[in-house]
Amino acid sequence: MNQEQPSEFRYFVSYSGIKLPLKLVNEITEDSLNNRNTYYRSQFDDQGRMILCQKVVYGEVESEHQYRYDDDGVLKYAQITEDDEVRELHF
Repeated sequence: MNQEQPSEFRYFVSYSGIKLPLKLVNEITEDSLNNRNTYYRSQFDDQGRMILCQKVVYGEVESEHQYRYDDDGVLKYAQITEDDEVRELHF
C-alpha cells in the first residue's frame, strides 16, 4: 500500500455522503476556526487523497479516520477511532 507524505492541515465545515473516505465540504481557513465549535481538519497526500480526517469539537479530537490506498489510488484500509474504540476496515 502506497503512503505518501501528508500535506499541512486543511479545514472543513462538514462532510457529505456515507461512503469512505469521507467527502469533506465547505473548506474554511485556519483563521476562521476561532468562530467555530466544531470542524474537520484533514491531511492529504501528494496526489490529493485524504489520509487523515479528524472531527474537532471544542478543541478536542472527537473522532479520527486514517486512510491508506493501493498504488492505483483505490481505498484499501481505514482505521476509525471514535469514543476510544478503534475499528479497522480492509477493502
